[in-house]
Amino acid sequence: MRRLVPALALAATLTGCGLAEPPSCTLIGTPVGVGVTVEPPLAARVASAAVEVCWDGACHRPRLELHPETRPGAQTCAGENCSVTMEPTGGRAGFADVAGLPKRPVRVRVTLRDSRGEQLADTTIEVTPEGRFPNGPDCGEGGPNAAVVVDRQGTARLRD
Repeated sequence: MRRLVPALALAATLTGCGLAEPPSCTLIGTPVGVGVTVEPPLAARVASAAVEVCWDGACHRPRLELHPETRPGAQTCAGENCSVTMEPTGGRAGFADVAGLPKRPVRVRVTLRDSRGEQLADTTIEVTPEGRFPNGPDCGEGGPNAAVVVDRQGTARLRD
């Protein structure tokens, strides 16, 4: 009996070690499409933007609306409560929903126009959209997306 008690305790301990808590997954989703950021000072002149995404011989022209881009500013604290204000970057950013976007190379063309309709930039880049894991890898993959930056000269590159 003296040997049985330690053996049962060890078995109970080892059984508990193998049981992992299931991951805590939220219902957060991942947008499927292409994010576009236009850097300053070009962004200040942009009145409208269009994006075209092509693969397998078909092209998609989703709606793209650019908004002022912000970044976290200075942090202020009062006691245990802290806050951060957002400050403008001078850039503009938006997201184009592209249903069915694959996780393989696609061609992205971004066209920017000023308030008179004059073309400011027409740039094309090949990107490979990637699946994202908004809750971590244990909660499953969300839809693929990609991010493109149009620099001050009007040339597209991948977002860092």
